[in-house]
Amino acid sequence: MHGEYKVPGGKLVVVDLDIDAGRLANVQVSGDFFLHPDSVLATINAALEGLPADATEGRLATVVRDALAPGSTLYGITPEGVAVAVRRALEAWLPEAGA
Repeated sequence: MHGEYKVPGGKLVVVDLDIDAGRLANVQVSGDFFLHPDSVLATINAALEGLPADATEGRLATVVRDALAPGSTLYGITPEGVAVAVRRALEAWLPEAGA
């Protein structure tokens, strides 16, 4: 599944993922943003991996924010923007799940 979101005044965040037993799997965040340090991307992907597919945008944003180490910087995206992109990716799945 694929979702995109252009953060207002910021950059494009793209999320590709699968669903496995109702949970996020194979999560890959990408886009035209910058992160410091570079390892933040792997941290975000890992934080989202395994979350319930019906997690709210608020929950997704909180998980991303809480996973960031002190001193981590997101340039052009926000945890909320990542969450919107995840939810957009899941829109195709949710009707099938009876949500």
